[in-house]
Amino acid sequence: MQHENTCWSLLESDSPFESFRTRVAWTPYRRYFLLVLRWLCCAMAGVKALNPKAEVARAQAALAVNISAARGLQDVLRSNLGPKGTMKMLVSGAGDIKLTKDGNVLLHEMQIQHPTASLIAKVATAQDDITGDGTTSNVLIIGELLKQADLYISEGLHPRIIAEGFEAAKEKSLAVLEEVKVTREMDRETLINVARTSLRTKVHAELADLLTEAVVDAVLAIAKPNEPTDLYMVEIMEMKHKTDCDTQLIRGLVLDHGARHPDMKKRVEDAYILTCNVSLEYEKTEVNSGFFYKSADEREKLVAAERKFIEDRVQKIIALKNKVCPNGDKGFVVINQKGIDPFSLDALAKEGIVGLRRAKRRNMERLTLACGGIAMNSVDDLTPECLGHAGLVYEHTLGEEKYTFIEKCGNPRSVTLLVKGPNKHTLTQIKDAVRDGLRAVKNAIEDGSVVSGAGAFEVAVADALVKHKPNVKGRAQLGVQAFADALLVIPKVLAQNSGYDPQETLLKLQTEYKESGQLVGVDLSTGEPMVAGEAGVWDNYSVKKQLLHSCTVIASNILLVDEIMRAGMSSLKGTLKHPQSDGQPAVNIHGIHRSACQTSLSC
Repeated sequence: MQHENTCWSLLESDSPFESFRTRVAWTPYRRYFLLVLRWLCCAMAGVKALNPKAEVARAQAALAVNISAARGLQDVLRSNLGPKGTMKMLVSGAGDIKLTKDGNVLLHEMQIQHPTASLIAKVATAQDDITGDGTTSNVLIIGELLKQADLYISEGLHPRIIAEGFEAAKEKSLAVLEEVKVTREMDRETLINVARTSLRTKVHAELADLLTEAVVDAVLAIAKPNEPTDLYMVEIMEMKHKTDCDTQLIRGLVLDHGARHPDMKKRVEDAYILTCNVSLEYEKTEVNSGFFYKSADEREKLVAAERKFIEDRVQKIIALKNKVCPNGDKGFVVINQKGIDPFSLDALAKEGIVGLRRAKRRNMERLTLACGGIAMNSVDDLTPECLGHAGLVYEHTLGEEKYTFIEKCGNPRSVTLLVKGPNKHTLTQIKDAVRDGLRAVKNAIEDGSVVSGAGAFEVAVADALVKHKPNVKGRAQLGVQAFADALLVIPKVLAQNSGYDPQETLLKLQTEYKESGQLVGVDLSTGEPMVAGEAGVWDNYSVKKQLLHSCTVIASNILLVDEIMRAGMSSLKGTLKHPQSDGQPAVNIHGIHRSACQTSLSC
């Protein structure tokens, strides 16, 4: 009531509003005007009455806060876009350093305090989770949509009209996307172009060209016709060794451990592979149980019975080896998910069998897909049909670490990308790039179509929207124009990051597109227009489609926010209230605290 009476007195007593009160006093709508004003005063005081520490930003202030946050996040990621983008160094509280230009990594690692910026970051990272790319573009377009909308809102246009224009522009953009997409058979050459376009935005050109072929061959190896591609069947193994350009594709599997017996062979050719999940060591029973004996003889018999139980399992494996390798001219490798005790390792080593224990669960399925065969949970029904085959199995020692390479597998359905680099920063950067490259190739195969890159798609859509604008009724045309102008941020930033004048480059692109009718993008080497398709610069269709949907929805929702309230339970924790203080805070434990509207980005 205190806030209400204060606001109401502005019209009932002498105040700076006296002249305004006089003008309203004799109008026929005076009564209705005062009722509306009283309702507004009550609404403003409502949150304060419930929570005295609540903080509220309304109308233009709320919109300014949101647009400022979006543009702030846009400024952080703007310089990352494209092959010529710059790197960011992230330093954690513990002093760990991460060098990256991947928008998804930046948004995950940065500590973003502003609520609106955090919302945009979550939308952008969701884009990466769904399609594997487009994070930086998402942030740039959302920020530019709000920037363009602010120009019209400052002139009195209602945000709802802008949002309606955005929706109309989105529908037209999706229609243009369907027209300009190129549907073709996804052969190796096309996939290499798609992967190269993605990877060159993450790492330097020489490494990108090397990774491109490795990534494409990896996906083609595991892809099955008319079935979804499971990228988990591509193992990404890192090895701190040599240089980044020594990264290679292993058509098989690399295990991060070696044999556990010194007498076992370090290199086996033309080997049978037995993949099993059988305990070859003494282990406790699944239920609580005990064995009791009266004498030492009985104890020895119990120990012998336990030993014989394990030995029988080992002998069945040895018998299978002797059956498939009667002349001893072929190798035999046992890879077990469970343990193998020293006695069993001795028995296997005497028979020339290489035994690896404690293999990771994730590698068991990969082993059978790479080498063939069946993963066995028992040794009672071992047959030659359950065995896989590898042309070469060898152990590689790097410092104190041991790696087992299983190579030369016939038609492997699971492969390994062995990432090498001199330090942790390089390894992490390559792994992030490889994951994005794998997703790009997978998307191209599943979409069956691609879209011209280098900003060519955005230039074409902006031109189509300008032509489509007269078909939109009323002031929503301004929203369509704002959408078209916002999309052009992509070619402008690409040119700017490459050292060219963005406006001049954009004019060249638009002129060339109108004259030739071909989808032209920015040639980052010269700054001149180029036909993106002929240059082999392709983007994913699914990434562009998701980009148009998510950017429009989030930008429209942010525009329609007219009030920001921080009035949660956390804001009440620092307030001690006196029972007779009419709800007003008696002591503020936290002292002066920052408003949600004043928080900023920090990393």
